[in-house]
Amino acid sequence: MANTPDIIYTKVDEAPELASASLLPIIRRFAAAAGVSVETRDISLAGRILAAFPEYLSADQRVSDDLAALGELVKTPEANVIKLPNISASVPQLVAAIKELQAKGFTIPDYPETPTTEAEKDARARYDAIKGSAVNPVLREGNSDRRAASAVKNYAQANPHSMGEWTAASQTRVAAMAGGDFFSNERSATLAKAATAKIVLETADGETVLKDAVSYPAGTVVDATYMSAEALDAFFMQEIERTRSEGTLFSLHLKATMMKVSDPIIFGHAVRTFLAPVFEQFGGDMAALGVNPNFGLGDLLARVKDRADIRSAIDSCLAERPPLYMVDSDKGITNLHVPSDVIVDASMPALIRAGGKGWGPDGKEHDCVCVIPDNSYAPVYDETIRFFKANGKLNPATAGTVQNIGLMAQKAEEYGSHPTTFEIPEDGTVRMILDDGTVLHSHEVKKGDIWRSASARKAPVEDWVNLAIERQKATGFRAIFWLDAARAHDAELIAYVKPILEAGGVADRFEIMAPREATRASLETITKGENTIAITGNVLRDYLTDLFPILELATSAKMLSIVKLMNGGGMFETGAGGSAPKHVQQLVAENHLRWDSLGEFCALGESLKFLADTRDNSRARILGEAVEAATQGILDHNHSPSRKVGQPDNRDSHYWFARYWAEALAAQTEDAALAAEFAPLAKALADNEAAIVAELAAAQGAPADIGGYYHADAEKLAAVMRPSATLNGIIG
Repeated sequence: MANTPDIIYTKVDEAPELASASLLPIIRRFAAAAGVSVETRDISLAGRILAAFPEYLSADQRVSDDLAALGELVKTPEANVIKLPNISASVPQLVAAIKELQAKGFTIPDYPETPTTEAEKDARARYDAIKGSAVNPVLREGNSDRRAASAVKNYAQANPHSMGEWTAASQTRVAAMAGGDFFSNERSATLAKAATAKIVLETADGETVLKDAVSYPAGTVVDATYMSAEALDAFFMQEIERTRSEGTLFSLHLKATMMKVSDPIIFGHAVRTFLAPVFEQFGGDMAALGVNPNFGLGDLLARVKDRADIRSAIDSCLAERPPLYMVDSDKGITNLHVPSDVIVDASMPALIRAGGKGWGPDGKEHDCVCVIPDNSYAPVYDETIRFFKANGKLNPATAGTVQNIGLMAQKAEEYGSHPTTFEIPEDGTVRMILDDGTVLHSHEVKKGDIWRSASARKAPVEDWVNLAIERQKATGFRAIFWLDAARAHDAELIAYVKPILEAGGVADRFEIMAPREATRASLETITKGENTIAITGNVLRDYLTDLFPILELATSAKMLSIVKLMNGGGMFETGAGGSAPKHVQQLVAENHLRWDSLGEFCALGESLKFLADTRDNSRARILGEAVEAATQGILDHNHSPSRKVGQPDNRDSHYWFARYWAEALAAQTEDAALAAEFAPLAKALADNEAAIVAELAAAQGAPADIGGYYHADAEKLAAVMRPSATLNGIIG
């Protein structure tokens, strides 16, 4: 592409975007020495919303559709993208962002919960395209190589984080459906030739087209499955009663952000079942007030605030139910308040790290029943809990590491965020019918069931297997494909995997195990201090690259995440943003940002080295290697952000990063002119340490005004995140 920047650094949301206001000026100052241009592209939730409604905005308010442009760029060899974690919006988050933008003068339409007019239907379609993992499928034109950087792993072993105690007496357990879930109903087939499919619902009244003309190239693995609403409700009621008898906390773990269609519906079933007596008595009244259980208990309570009789019934019902796992026990925010508050890939590792404990309404820790309805991945967490009950907690000082090679290119696999997931409106049969009339998949369904289809194309699957072969060869680690031969989808993937391994003469270096068995094997391996590579599909990639890093490192935000784009470019992802909302709240209240930019540092180093190879820029390589030295310096000298106000925070870590980076460049001997350029900068940063640290410390304590949560004011944000005049004067 013409005029492609050397590096694109994404503009996102919440804590990562706050940190960018401090870090990006430093990156640009250093990159300029190698002639490297660093530009931003806006993939934030607010940016995506504004880009979707240009005709509603004045000329000066309109923004470019940066996500679409990046979607084209990542298909080219020129792509070099540093991707920070963005909001995968649930409906409550989307609605909140819309209201904030409207308050700022952007005349975008409301989110129509029940669209009736053509304009409302159009607005709803545009907003639905923004929800959930709208960003990731567009940008991920390659598969994932995710692991702990050596500096990070070394530091974690030398400075092990605290772990909760596990005992065999723990009552914490995972609860999953005995049948009727996505796992048990899954069907899968590999297409022998290119085809177009339509998805139809056949009922007693005729045929409804749910989705028309979905195109698949030859070799695509196409799945279809559904979750029974009746079985789901029965499961929830059974676990509510069982949890109450066991005296533990009831906790629901879903991913209502990324799986934007299926999981909010499942969440709504949980809310409705937990408050079943209230819905039986006041269902009509609550519907008239706009109550939608999919939006959570918090939204429900807000809508019935003036109905003392409904509030009383809710209180009575909750008193009879088991206590709920709390998001914030001090504020009374429960697991069921907001669908995006408890995200399974972050919540379950945190609970496991804490010894199986969660916070209850009484402000104390208790054992939990972890409700994960679908059996596709629940066994991973179940086996982890069983392992630690039997063997005790993991020792981070001696534990090996689990790296991950993840299949995700070209929208591969099972996320419920794709546009082929439906809540069934009436009893009937869902069929996937190919253009030649072949019925590929068929399911008998009932009203309220959740039906979905996903696919994985041949080229990404083959690329994934070959990437795994490369990684295993480079490391020599134990390598396991997490595939279940008894699962329909996995069986189709195994049919791809085995011939490629055999053709490469490396079949003896790899194992294939179902997720439960692979979980135990991996835990046994790292407990012995040895290392393994988990080679997984898309969802497990997401889950495992939180689970193992949180156990090994205490966080998944410090992972090195390299996406080798299939057409030769590179994307470098910077870690997880699951805790980002709490970080923003703390900054606004106390002007302290505890977000750790270590993931950005790791991604920056890899991006610069990739640039050196693709653009023949030797200085970019020197910069990248110096980034690694600076990252090691941050860790070795304990300059990562602290959690409490008054202690060093994200801005302090950026000062030390700049200083160590400059010192490494001044000390290197490969490029004398570069060393000479950075020697004065390194000296200025060192000589002014006391002044800079004092200015950064003085900024903390009072509330901070950044001019908005979803659409912060750039000048206010810069003032908050760059409070040291001395540092600003040195960096420029």
